[in-house]
Amino acid sequence: MGILTMVEDRPTPKSVYNWRVYVSAMTASFASCMIGYTTSFIGTTVSLESFQDEFGLSTMGASQRSLLQANVVSLFQAGAFFGSIFSYGTAYYFGRRITLWTFVTMFIIGVCITFAAIGGHLGPMYAGRFISGFGVGGCTMIVPIFISEIAPPAIRGRLVGTYELGWQIGGLVGFWINFGMTQSVAYGRNQWLIPFAVQLIPAGMVLIGSLLFLRETPRWLWTRGRREKGIANLCWYRQLQPEDTYIIEEIEMMDLQINDLPTGFIKPIHLALTNNAVLWRLFLGHMLFLLQNFSGINAINYYSPTIFRTMGVNNTETIDLMTGLFGVVKCIMTILWLTVLIDKLGRRTLFLAGGAFGAACMIIIGALIVTEPAAAEGTGLSGQGIATIFMIYLWTCIYITSWNGTPWVVNAEMFNQATRNVGQVGASMANWLWTFVIARITPNMVAGMGNNGFGMYFFFGAVSAFAVVFVWFLVPETKSVPLDQMDRLFEIRPVRSAQPKLMEELAAHNAEFAKLDRKDEEAPEQVEDR
Repeated sequence: MGILTMVEDRPTPKSVYNWRVYVSAMTASFASCMIGYTTSFIGTTVSLESFQDEFGLSTMGASQRSLLQANVVSLFQAGAFFGSIFSYGTAYYFGRRITLWTFVTMFIIGVCITFAAIGGHLGPMYAGRFISGFGVGGCTMIVPIFISEIAPPAIRGRLVGTYELGWQIGGLVGFWINFGMTQSVAYGRNQWLIPFAVQLIPAGMVLIGSLLFLRETPRWLWTRGRREKGIANLCWYRQLQPEDTYIIEEIEMMDLQINDLPTGFIKPIHLALTNNAVLWRLFLGHMLFLLQNFSGINAINYYSPTIFRTMGVNNTETIDLMTGLFGVVKCIMTILWLTVLIDKLGRRTLFLAGGAFGAACMIIIGALIVTEPAAAEGTGLSGQGIATIFMIYLWTCIYITSWNGTPWVVNAEMFNQATRNVGQVGASMANWLWTFVIARITPNMVAGMGNNGFGMYFFFGAVSAFAVVFVWFLVPETKSVPLDQMDRLFEIRPVRSAQPKLMEELAAHNAEFAKLDRKDEEAPEQVEDR
């Protein structure tokens, strides 16, 4: 098997894997480029001398300055939390495509408001960051749903993974643009304003693409009673005719599921909160994002310069380059995860391997720090300091190829049509909630959990080890499972063998369907023989 071999749930025409479905996924994923950029550039931008002088931060005390900088960052996260909630209504009433367009427009409005924050007035900055965060929250909810609903099962993980790839590419640009500003743009307003303006580039691309190219998902059209339009869009995405066997089977599967769906705006919420099976999946999704955030990624994302300084790296330019290399490693590993690992090894395997090896790395990092206090005092980059830096980069490779994007893929897959919106809202809320929490508590963990925060790494290692146990017993494999069969997948016990058993059931069903189809073809000949 090649590294890009696809595992199909049934015989699939090659035309199903066509340019339309790939370009549609990539167009929607420009929203994640927007998200990745805006979450990465802000930390270094507010630290620019030009920004701090513009808003008077350079004349403030350290605690007041830190508070104002934290407000600029955290208001964005707060907006994203609420945006993920409100996106449920627009996704239900107006569809996936219009929801994406609406929240990208909100993001653009928020960015434009921040341009008015000049001459020391932070009010427009606060308002703009909250509104742009509101737009981002809606996008984090709708993009994975949109992609999962248009994707064939065999490449669904890969296509949903473009969302994560876009996030990392945007994040990479977000770091390097600030490095470029300090190197090539003279001190002044433009030095900090240009990084803010660049946010409009990916936002504009997804805005135009959603209007001119993207088509509504067939599944949403089915739920709104627009079956014929849904069939037309399904044929467009698959590049097949309505009479093709593959299309007929997909229509049959959607008809069977949609007929059992609750109708209305409130009923799916009521179903999600009263149905134990759906509540269980909401719990699993929430826990995956909690475990993801408490694995340590955001502590390193936000405080990598501080971490590198504790290891004896004192030159500011060297620290900037090492932090940039951190972003490059993340981007490269995301490409590996997307093109090879997510659909070849599966979601569950990545969770288990990433948790186990990630825990080992974090424990080693903590041990290296606690046994080498001199490195933390800026006395030079010792051998153990070099080893610690190597382990941080190794941990980054492990994390990015396992826990970084995989929770988004699983959460986009494991809910049925009735509760998919609710499930994705829950995922977005959990992500932004725990991102906010870990960003707030990390400074206290560094200060209060031993010399140079070595206890923090042991804590992250313990969480990763717990994640292995959690996934082993509770999270089934979703690779190659049709969305219409997720309810059945979560019924099968034990969890570790649920996916193989379901795939056997589907193979038997498809064989029976093919046998009946052959009988129908032979029937006219038998009549003529008589």
